[in-house]
Amino acid sequence: MPARRNAALPRHRGWPIALAGAAAIATLLTLSACAARPPAGVEPVGSFDVERYAGHWVELARIDHRFERGLIQTRAEYRRNADGTIKVINRGYDPKKKEWRESVGKVRFVGEPTRAALKVSFFGPFWGGYNVVALDPNYQWAMVVGSDLDYFWILSRTPSLPPGVRNRLLAKARAMGVDIDKVLWVDQGKDGS
Repeated sequence: MPARRNAALPRHRGWPIALAGAAAIATLLTLSACAARPPAGVEPVGSFDVERYAGHWVELARIDHRFERGLIQTRAEYRRNADGTIKVINRGYDPKKKEWRESVGKVRFVGEPTRAALKVSFFGPFWGGYNVVALDPNYQWAMVVGSDLDYFWILSRTPSLPPGVRNRLLAKARAMGVDIDKVLWVDQGKDGS
């Protein structure tokens, strides 16, 4: 006797592929959203003022990643957009290729705009965490961690920090679980141009 087909099941063969595709997209978006959250045990600063944070920053230290590897004289500029997002322009000099590299992204708040928990995207719907975890009261230096503690930066308005600040920031980073042995202090020397 031949097996009977259940009449209640749809006959569309493309549905499993479409459902798998939709599930993959939903998973990517969920992972991207999760990636924008602060790491466990990390608390972004409160009473954050994005207008005061806007402007030019010098990247003094970082944990190196492929998108910045080898770059010196790295800088970031943050500008407030009319729609509430923030434009970020990251720039660094590649001494091997003797050229400047630049990437432009957008930044949004994860929650309230008075809490320095943000997310940043340089391509498509993929977001990474950007959490300001230490900030000078006068917005002259900042320490930032990403979605996990392997993404780490120390920024300043000038190419150096006031006495004692470097050690305080590294102690705070170590207490949060950052592997400070991975921290690279960025060469802010001349580019030869």
